[in-house]
Amino acid sequence: MPDNRRGQRLYVYNGGFLTQRRLRRILELAGYRISLGLPGSGDMVGIWGASPTAPRGLAVAQRRGAPLLRVEDAFLRSIRPGRSGEAPLGLHLDRTGVHFDPSTPSDLEQLLLTAPLDDTALLDRARDGIARMREGHLSKYNAFDPEAPVPEPGYVLVVDQTRGDASVAASGADAATFREMLVFAQEEHPGARVVIKTHPETADGFRPGYFGPEDTHRKITLLRDPVSPWALMDGAVGVYTVSSQLGFEAILAGHNPRVFGQPFYAGWGLTRDENPVPRRERRLTRAQLFAAAMILYPVWYDPYRDRLCELEGVLDTLEAQARAWRQDHRGWIASGMRLWKRRPLQRFFGQQKRVIFSEAAPGAGERPRMAWASRAKPGDVRVEDGFLRSRGLG
Repeated sequence: MPDNRRGQRLYVYNGGFLTQRRLRRILELAGYRISLGLPGSGDMVGIWGASPTAPRGLAVAQRRGAPLLRVEDAFLRSIRPGRSGEAPLGLHLDRTGVHFDPSTPSDLEQLLLTAPLDDTALLDRARDGIARMREGHLSKYNAFDPEAPVPEPGYVLVVDQTRGDASVAASGADAATFREMLVFAQEEHPGARVVIKTHPETADGFRPGYFGPEDTHRKITLLRDPVSPWALMDGAVGVYTVSSQLGFEAILAGHNPRVFGQPFYAGWGLTRDENPVPRRERRLTRAQLFAAAMILYPVWYDPYRDRLCELEGVLDTLEAQARAWRQDHRGWIASGMRLWKRRPLQRFFGQQKRVIFSEAAPGAGERPRMAWASRAKPGDVRVEDGFLRSRGLG
């Protein structure tokens, strides 16, 4: 008999499970122990979604008769995409399938199909979560300024995705599907402007998308700039997607997006589906969809207390991280700072770009400026010690 007192043994065949400390820690706190070798009776095999290494684990699980645990990033992930090296704030741990592959039901689909989803407290939490995401301009990735301009309202939003996105292939979609979607957007909104939103990983140069400059003309523009999805949704008269998470966020923003793939959020009466999933016959509200996808399904992690948490805890974390990034991403010029203050100020404010310490007069278009309170000039951000300062005197 296996000894599971230290957690369910989870055998993995993907180096990421070994090298990514956050991934290992969330799995450990969720009751799984990363292991190498071959699984025995009572052990599980862990795979990362539909990654290129997943077939290794699938083959071992089939030969050994071991159950699978499919692991994916949760829908609120981090400030930047994972390819930039940032660790996730939550995971999906699915024993049945993967949420983006409709060929077999996932744990998320089972929740959406069968869970009561009528508890008043749960739905109140869901509605509050949606409101907090909107108010804080929170999304899966959050390296954008909510004040960044979006196109003038009245456009049709077409959502691009990265080539190689597993959810596209799982939906039976391909490049032709994206072309078809663009044609539908124009035909169903004759004369309207069409804005194609580029995926952040494409904009950052990690992976190509399905659309490029060759697809633009007078009425079709490509939006590569990082902007708030909530601001983008507010100005759209229609949203078109294959299987992007932005389709889910469009629902939360009040849209009924036109969906050309078969993502988890399609088929519940909240989307207009080009390729319906027949077994999804239940009709849900936005709050019910959110409750299942964001409260009941994910495993959320608090990196500051090193423990699992509820959705509200991860919203606290992401609100704080996003606020800090949005305040600091342009970098700072600091004046009036004594030498011994500069190192801690660099740790506080230099996470995105190093703080420049300078007494020179500001130039046009420069970074924002901060100054120690007693030396601040009009327009400077004043900096002082907090009320809980340190173990000793300054």
